[in-house]
Amino acid sequence: MRSTTGWQADGATGTLRRAALERRDLRPDDIAVRIEYCGVCHTDLHALHAHGSDANGALVPGHEFTGVVTEVGGAVADFSPGDPVAVGNIVDSCGTCPMCEAGQENFCREFPTLTYGGTDRQDGSTTLGGYAREYVVNHRFAYRLPAGLDAAATAPLLCAGVTVWEPLRALGVGPGSTVAVAGLGGLGHLAVKMAAGLGATTSVISRTPDKAEEARDLGAQGFVVSTDPKQMEAVRDRFDVIVDTISAPHDLAPYLRVTAMDGTLSRLGDLGPVTVDTMDLLIGRKKLSSAGSGGRPSTAAMLRFCAEHGITADIELLPSSQVNTALERLERNDVRYRFVLDMSDLD
Repeated sequence: MRSTTGWQADGATGTLRRAALERRDLRPDDIAVRIEYCGVCHTDLHALHAHGSDANGALVPGHEFTGVVTEVGGAVADFSPGDPVAVGNIVDSCGTCPMCEAGQENFCREFPTLTYGGTDRQDGSTTLGGYAREYVVNHRFAYRLPAGLDAAATAPLLCAGVTVWEPLRALGVGPGSTVAVAGLGGLGHLAVKMAAGLGATTSVISRTPDKAEEARDLGAQGFVVSTDPKQMEAVRDRFDVIVDTISAPHDLAPYLRVTAMDGTLSRLGDLGPVTVDTMDLLIGRKKLSSAGSGGRPSTAAMLRFCAEHGITADIELLPSSQVNTALERLERNDVRYRFVLDMSDLD
């Protein structure tokens, strides 16, 4: 086993504490990555809350990170020590089901191996995440970090970024498309940047009028206050695609009403149960869909696109020693738009 240092959940306090961690020895198809920057995701917060009620087993969060290859297994030919790389929230899959063969490892029928809290497909151990100085990963699930992308601001692209990228591409967003992004947070701000980068006429729907200037700075051309009935009526049947990144449960009817005929409302933020009046779909042949994470081909394509268009997350960079502060502030939504941890203080 290999030794490293990271931030592990303390079941007694519900916080993270610095701890010695073990990684597996490299298998022939593995690479070792020195983690430089790791994003802080709402999923990490949910995992910590769940762990607090069942403190059995180790929990090290973190599933969107960038770093540098330090060692490669004997069968690895596409990476060398010194290569900058990025790793997301999936680190393995069965590789043989129809979803995996289609390049959609995120929908693996046997369920993908998650970067933390997952089960290693070979030895059955629980995966420990990227709030650490080193990670060992199958090289197929690591991605070259394109030149020109800031390594810290790129880290959130590996989760939040690809989560909005896949539905934008699957729904054919491009020049001539009208897109609205509902909610302007970690997911939403990247959806605005990517939709605008794809050439779509892009708007933001928000209950907060004060976010209008932020939306324009991100590339949005329109801004609609969701709590203003006149503004919502003015854009009725307007948008080909609505990317719904709102994280709390909410009524979908107002958003379906502003979806265009044959348009799609893609729900990405809150993944709980919904109740939909069929008439809201029937009138205009509207569709309701969802998506989650991304497969290997689309993740690589997203990174190339972001490098070509200069798209990264808007982040607040903190030393990893402030991880508990970051999580506390995230729970209060006190961040614009994503926290990233600098892991160098773990040396």
